[in-house]
Amino acid sequence: MKVLKKTLFWLLIILPVIVLLLYIFDYGYIFRGLKVTYLTGHTTAYIDDHPQFSNRTIEAGKPQPWPLHKDYNSVKATPGLQEINEDLNTIAFLIIKNDSIWYEDYAGEFGEDSRTNSFSMAKSITAALLGKAIFEGKIESLEQPVADFFPQFDRRLTVGDLASMASGLNWNESYYNPFSMTAKAYFGDDLRELILDLEVTEKPGQEFEYLSGNTQLLGMVIEKATGKTLAEYLSDSFWKPLGMRNDALWQLDSEESGMEKAYCCIASNARNFARFGKLYKDFGRWQEKQLLDSAFVAKSIRPRFEKSPHYGYGFWLEEYKGKKIFYMRGILGQYVIVVPEDDLIITRLGKEKMSKPEGEEHSKDFYIYLEEVYKMLNQPL
Repeated sequence: MKVLKKTLFWLLIILPVIVLLLYIFDYGYIFRGLKVTYLTGHTTAYIDDHPQFSNRTIEAGKPQPWPLHKDYNSVKATPGLQEINEDLNTIAFLIIKNDSIWYEDYAGEFGEDSRTNSFSMAKSITAALLGKAIFEGKIESLEQPVADFFPQFDRRLTVGDLASMASGLNWNESYYNPFSMTAKAYFGDDLRELILDLEVTEKPGQEFEYLSGNTQLLGMVIEKATGKTLAEYLSDSFWKPLGMRNDALWQLDSEESGMEKAYCCIASNARNFARFGKLYKDFGRWQEKQLLDSAFVAKSIRPRFEKSPHYGYGFWLEEYKGKKIFYMRGILGQYVIVVPEDDLIITRLGKEKMSKPEGEEHSKDFYIYLEEVYKMLNQPL
């Protein structure tokens, strides 16, 4: 009993000191992280966490429904697809063939209109906003210096370097370290301050290094160049023109004059996310209207660096069994996978993904989804 009392005594002294030190050294966001994750039964960010944050609405306009293929849902999922979807807690799986929904399946309480977190698929969407700002003349080109908008940055750093993950910024991309910049970006309340404290420490434009801070700074450039919030610009540029069937939400760092998490966190559904795959498959054209410069799209879905063939400008790339593929990707296995030569879009949302083999840039589940979908289509891959 004496030992227990002594332990409790020291805990009552030490814990307040730890809390005070965390706030003094600007780590108070950790408590928000604990509240959002552990106190809701999770260990990290999760697919329907948007109610835990402030959000800005991405307004939809007049819906343009996806056509249903004449063979809609006439083919069942293969045993392999069923197994991986169950194992990885897939909540939405779409196969869009020739611009029509060929197969569609949802799990549990999730359905066509369920909003779940895009995670890093938002990086592709932010890159598309860059393309739109260039198309409208609000940003000069991929070569325009970031310093034209934020003079404190090295003038060698361009907006294209941010979109292609070649900035040379001193961002620490760590997802499970509570003291990392990524954790602070997700759970903190001042993204602009965090980003404007960054410095270019390596020569920009030389090599690929995946950093969420790149996309956040790109979002700040777009915000300044257009004079609109990212949610408002996304609504005007794509959400309304693409005929999204419902509004979406973009997580903010704080409620008052908050900044969208440009690198992450658009809450929407599989049918809506898939439209970006079609837009890029058709080189920026939608319903006979050119929403993006076709040359920008073509450049986006080609590698920028020869030694990093897996990434272009905001999109992941792979050549698999002779087929050129580009795709959007989120940390828990959010995918919009496009195989242009077969007019095929695969959209998967869920709670888990497989790991990447050492030295590889693409997760195992990515290949399994491709293999099983082609079996369903009865086409060679």
